[in-house]
Amino acid sequence: MAERFKYLYGPVPSRRLGLSLGVDVVPFKVCTYDCVYCQLGKTTTKTVQRKPYVSAEAVLAELHERLAQRPQIDYVTLGGSGEPTLNSQLSEIIEGIKKITEVPVSVLTNGALFSREDVRSDCCRADVVLPSLDAADPATFRKINRPHRDISIGTMIEGLVAFRKEFTGRIWLEVFLVQGVNTEPEQIANIRHATQRIGPDKIHLNTAVRPTAESGIQPVKWETLQAIAKTLGSKAEVIAEASLNNLAKHTVSKAEDVLSMLKRRPCSLQDVCAGLGIHPSDAVKYIGILSEGGLVQTGEKGGVTYFRAL
Repeated sequence: MAERFKYLYGPVPSRRLGLSLGVDVVPFKVCTYDCVYCQLGKTTTKTVQRKPYVSAEAVLAELHERLAQRPQIDYVTLGGSGEPTLNSQLSEIIEGIKKITEVPVSVLTNGALFSREDVRSDCCRADVVLPSLDAADPATFRKINRPHRDISIGTMIEGLVAFRKEFTGRIWLEVFLVQGVNTEPEQIANIRHATQRIGPDKIHLNTAVRPTAESGIQPVKWETLQAIAKTLGSKAEVIAEASLNNLAKHTVSKAEDVLSMLKRRPCSLQDVCAGLGIHPSDAVKYIGILSEGGLVQTGEKGGVTYFRAL
């Protein structure tokens, strides 16, 4: 039912957020980064310009209608297809959500713009903020996140330090690890120093388990993730994917629909979304389930990632 909404998707099962109702507040792949591991593909518009990409009025109208259906959710999450802090109406959107529901609001962000006072002020209205920190030195930062030219790792970290001082809610910091890119002891030591300065409530370690923007991205082994978690301290934990046995029947059914489509012909992420009328984040989730089950393989043609059934 939720697929007919333009700005909403899910609820999506999440290890960190339980059942999360996603809210898209920027167009597809409008972002401050072009991360090598992004599950949605390469960034199409890399920018630091804040503007009302999606109006607060339009988002809240859809949310009011969706919540009237009484979905079972643990969070309303601003994130989705791009960087939500680029929306200059973020404050109005969060305040509007809180007038409609008592369900807590989370913001899923790469944290790149927290050096800006207006971004920090907007995000202070949320209950939980989940920024990313995949590197703490300039070279690794450029290699893994490929940020907009106006963003430096120094200002990015200082922004998160400033946000921690202003924000009374919870900060759950994600560190996405790619084997051979940001996993060397010196790189981890730099990240540890940065997290000590930022002071998040939790540190979540993640790695590539789904198709990524760039080919050749290697996941980090479980044992290595556990060792890195110990290095980062007691607040760090490894985020594990939900097993197929624990997924809702609806999710399994949708994954089977995607597989059926891919058996006919190879498709890009956009092809899958258009063909089945689903959100990119949902499509990534279903393709990930199929990939982990050895049912789908990825390939690239003309700079576009395609998926095909095995």
